Amino acid sequence: MNTIKPIKIGAHKSSSGERLTSTEMAKLWATYMGNSMSLCILRYYLQHCEDQEIKALLQEAIKLSTVFLDTTKGIFDKENIPYPIGFTEKDVNINAPRLYEDEFYVHYLKYAAKAGLSIYQIAIPIVYRKDVREFFIYCMDATIALIEQIKSIQMKKGLIMKPPYIPVPERPEFANEDFLNGYLGKVRPLHAMEIAHLYDNIENNVTSKALILGFSQVARHEKVKSLFVRGKEMTHKNLERYMDHLHNENLPSPAFLDHLVTTSTFAPFSDKLMTFHKVDMFSMKIRAFGNSLAVNGRHDIGLMYSKSLMNIMLFVSNGAKIMMENGWMEEPPHAVSRDDLSKPK
Repeated sequence: MNTIKPIKIGAHKSSSGERLTSTEMAKLWATYMGNSMSLCILRYYLQHCEDQEIKALLQEAIKLSTVFLDTTKGIFDKENIPYPIGFTEKDVNINAPRLYEDEFYVHYLKYAAKAGLSIYQIAIPIVYRKDVREFFIYCMDATIALIEQIKSIQMKKGLIMKPPYIPVPERPEFANEDFLNGYLGKVRPLHAMEIAHLYDNIENNVTSKALILGFSQVARHEKVKSLFVRGKEMTHKNLERYMDHLHNENLPSPAFLDHLVTTSTFAPFSDKLMTFHKVDMFSMKIRAFGNSLAVNGRHDIGLMYSKSLMNIMLFVSNGAKIMMENGWMEEPPHAVSRDDLSKPK
């Protein structure tokens, strides 16, 4: 396995004393939170991994998260910005019994890496300070390299079903009035972009479902457990809808991963970490569904994604309320309230 090269970026603070913009501060904050959580999860996975190739993949991911976290800390320290509490060794018990099988770790790494990539690729066009630009470019390049390693392991071990094949077009074609139909009239077959996003959403959600299935078994707080059970059921229903669209056109879809969850009921992670993780990853689904809607043409698929969006937004809202009730939810850096500053002392 090729090792990802170490980061080499310029000085954390320019000689001109250029301050961090709100965007730079926001993306660094999100990077810190995500990678402090990832380190807890990956170290637990590594403790319960027997396959040597998967173990090497986990070690590579841990190195990467450590570099991302330390670099973010360094920038915050130079700017005298307090970094988040995030997640620490208090949020993980690496000696807890195994909750997932080795194969699951590979699917999880791809699932998490895609989420990280979405943060970094959005950051690059809107960050301007040289050191921060270099850092996020490194984050994106290193994460892409990790995804390539993950895919190599998946293909080598037969852990992945590639996206469906479709016939090669004989000639360019133009859409007619039936193109948007989904319920009435003649309904056209799925086009390639619709298939691509259905496949991506299924791949993400089979991993998400297995992850939250494990979380639902070990959560301590009743509200958290109830949230996870609801999230698991919602994800399953969504998956059935996405898979049906492929199966109705005789196209295969990725399989469920539920069998990779053990029967353990002993929590390796704090309820705080697990709730944050699912709220964060369900928030990422909102972005994924937005991308899916952007390239979709059929009304029935558009309505399906719109319903999924509404259900997921409700889940995220309920999860956030639980986090706030328990004092688990850290606020990102925010603008000042001028109205509060103007109030009489």
